[in-house]
Amino acid sequence: MPAQTRLFRCRSDNFGVLLHDPETGATAAIDAPEAAPIEAALHATGWKLTDILVTHHHADHTDGIMALKDKYKCRVVAPAGEAAKIPGVDQTVREGDTVKVGKLTGSVIETPGHTLGHIVYWFHADNIVFAADTLFSVGCGRVIEGTMDQMWASMLKMRDLPDETKIFCGHEYTLANIKFALSVDKDNPALQARAVEAERQIAAGEPTIPTTIGEEKKTNPFLRAGDAGLAAALGMAGKPANEVFAEIRERKNRF
Repeated sequence: MPAQTRLFRCRSDNFGVLLHDPETGATAAIDAPEAAPIEAALHATGWKLTDILVTHHHADHTDGIMALKDKYKCRVVAPAGEAAKIPGVDQTVREGDTVKVGKLTGSVIETPGHTLGHIVYWFHADNIVFAADTLFSVGCGRVIEGTMDQMWASMLKMRDLPDETKIFCGHEYTLANIKFALSVDKDNPALQARAVEAERQIAAGEPTIPTTIGEEKKTNPFLRAGDAGLAAALGMAGKPANEVFAEIRERKNRF
């Protein structure tokens, strides 16, 4: 049976999401920004929390872990490289490992850059990737602990996923990301159309995710750093993609 998801808001601008296996009843929270909205989503769906799949150690993704674990006795899965910074960890995972939520199977992909041990969970049979703070809708995470080259390598891993893969990211940053993206890629018709749609979604009170890998490849400047036209527009014609990516990320930092 196909996976089910429940998307909701946490904190000021975080997304929370539940992943549910209808065959077994298993349910995972992807990260735990805070406990109360996750409990509200569980109550609304009637699902029982069995797992928390953690992507990285930042507090706005982990603050709710212990309250949920204490109440639901759920398993906490976390990146091996950051387990010491994450409370309540039961199982650590690395690149290439698999994670089961009931009968749903996800692959672990290491995506360092935002943090050194950041991972994403790709449930390939259901065309879903939980990207947290690596890849956003029309954006990417700040490079805090890693290097620009590490983050670009992580972007390539994301870009190589199938176009139909749905992306659930960690924050509602889409409008701000589009505003920046238009400053470096203003003649991109797909991006212009995305801007119109995102404005409509926000005005209607709708989330701007999930997006898809295919959509991001057309509109997200951080995935388009290898595009010759974009490099030329930045005054970097002929420069390697990793350098173009670093320039785009630095411009976003100052934007």
